[in-house]
Amino acid sequence: MSRAERTANLLGVVVPFVGVLVAIVLLWNRAVDGIDLAIMAVMYVLSAVGVTVGFHRLLTHRAFQTYPWLERCFAVLGSLSVEGSVLDWVADHRKHHAHADREGDPHSPHVGHGSGLQGLFHAHVGWLLETQGQADWKRYATELYEDPKMKRIGRSFPLLVVVSLAVPTLAGFVLHGFTLGGALRGYVWGGLVRIFFVHHVTWSVNSVCHFFGSRRFDIEDRSTNVAWLSLFSLGESWHHNHHAFPRSAYHGLRWWELDLSGLIISALSSVGLAWNVVRITPERQRAKALAGAGG
Repeated sequence: MSRAERTANLLGVVVPFVGVLVAIVLLWNRAVDGIDLAIMAVMYVLSAVGVTVGFHRLLTHRAFQTYPWLERCFAVLGSLSVEGSVLDWVADHRKHHAHADREGDPHSPHVGHGSGLQGLFHAHVGWLLETQGQADWKRYATELYEDPKMKRIGRSFPLLVVVSLAVPTLAGFVLHGFTLGGALRGYVWGGLVRIFFVHHVTWSVNSVCHFFGSRRFDIEDRSTNVAWLSLFSLGESWHHNHHAFPRSAYHGLRWWELDLSGLIISALSSVGLAWNVVRITPERQRAKALAGAGG
């Protein structure tokens, strides 16, 4: 990884954190209002859905099919999370599954960095300075690499970062009565703070969901399910379920396992925008769980 890439990744960690500190000052001195929280919530949902439904379940695992135009919309929304270009994200995640918790995994807390807090830190943010964006596009994201329009979205990532910050800034400016103070609040809450939360929820799936939590399937990696993270991660924290059945469109496999991303995919299917949705039958789940109990 070049020095520029390391610097960019470091800024991606540090700048949103500074934004949280600024937000605290704003909250303490001026009090945040419903407009600021609404801007943050809308931007959070849009960018998080772009990651969970778009980058992850659609583009990485092909858990369902949809129209090319909608694939590109999801790729743009996922890019607004500022977690790297669509090709980098997909390639890194496919490499993670190819080497889960073994040598070659870009962000395992159990390989190469100790097995305690040092490994957990590496899986959460340390990997961004070492292995993020290093997976070969041609090998791990072949169909995206060969798609000129998807490659164009990937190359437009720096511009999309600007858009990710400009949209909430403009919304704050307008909704707060065309004031510069409103624009600043939109930038901080809908931009920096929202990116901070999206980042750390995503990184928690990489770290916490390979370290703490429950398991019920017979699989070799050390992925776990973490129920308390399911709301904010839109269902991604049923990560052990996902590693047991990577192509499943639904990570919450029991009725009580909240999976908002799965509900969105179901809604898309109901209106004809998604098809060939991969579902895991109870029989397949029982077979894999029973194999674990018998082993």
